[in-house]
Amino acid sequence: MSTEAAPTRSVTHGTFTIERAIKAPPARVFRAFADLEQKKRWFNGPPEWDPDVHEAFEFRPGGRESSYGGPKGGPVHRYEARYYDIIENERIVFAYEMYLDTARISVSATSIEFRPDPVGTLLVFTEHGIHLDGHDTVEGREEGTRWILEAAAQFVEADA
Repeated sequence: MSTEAAPTRSVTHGTFTIERAIKAPPARVFRAFADLEQKKRWFNGPPEWDPDVHEAFEFRPGGRESSYGGPKGGPVHRYEARYYDIIENERIVFAYEMYLDTARISVSATSIEFRPDPVGTLLVFTEHGIHLDGHDTVEGREEGTRWILEAAAQFVEADA
C-alpha cells in the first residue's frame, strides 16, 4: 500500500482581455500569427530558455498547432492548439491546452481580433481559461500572454 498522498485536484476559471495597439496594418499583424516562419521568430519563451520546437502548424479551421520548450533542464512547457475559426486579417478563434512535462495545467478558449486602428491595428486577445490542480493561475497566464503578445508586436513593428 502506497503512503504517497493523492494529488490535490482543483479547477479555477478565469477570463482576461489584452488590447495592444500595433504600428502596422491588420494584414501584417495577422500574417505574424498565420505564417509559421514568422511565428517561430516571436512565439518562444524567454531568451534564457532553449529555443521552442514547433512540431505541427496547420493554420486552418480544424487544424492543429503544437510546440514545446522551456528552461534548460526543464520543465518542458507544451502548447497544443486546435483552430476553429479563421477570418483572414480579422480574427482567429482557437482552443489550447498547456502542459508542464506530462501534467495538463490548463485548457483555454481564445480569440484574437485584428481591428483597424489609427495607429495601425488594435489587437484584442481574449482568453477563457480553466486552470487545473494549482499548476497555473489566471494572473500568471495573463502575465505570460502579455509578454508573448509584446514579443509579437515588437517583431511586427520592427518589420513594418
